[in-house]
Amino acid sequence: MGMMNKFMNFLGLQEEEEVVERERIEQHEEQETETSPFEQRKQSKGNNNIVSIHSQKNVRVILNEPRSYEEAQDIADHLRSRRSVVVNLQRVRADQAVRIVDFLSGTIYALNGGISKLGPNIFLCTPDTVEIQGAITEMLADEPDYLKKR
Repeated sequence: MGMMNKFMNFLGLQEEEEVVERERIEQHEEQETETSPFEQRKQSKGNNNIVSIHSQKNVRVILNEPRSYEEAQDIADHLRSRRSVVVNLQRVRADQAVRIVDFLSGTIYALNGGISKLGPNIFLCTPDTVEIQGAITEMLADEPDYLKKR
């Protein structure tokens, strides 16, 4: 396209300033289409003057009840997509549950997210866009009889 503009300029059909302005606009449009939202946030980290209030329009919380260790990768994929996940590990053997929590902890660490225990074998895993406040303490001694394991 640059060659055509130079030719038009040579013939006197177009001014050089218009050519330069068009090329700038075309380059700017190409850069906007090539960058993903993640790259845009990465590039704008130096510019803390502008803060988007509506960074995520559709906030989803995924409920997941894995039955094997192989399903941990699906949970990690949700976290990579910036979705919070509530993980119920009550249907998994204890050794598998430990492996799943270890895998998710590594994933969350890599994504700068957070993990919080909500109850026995229930965890809340969040990406870095979600902040967890407060804590749920386990009080087994004060637990009513109908909630105790038989």
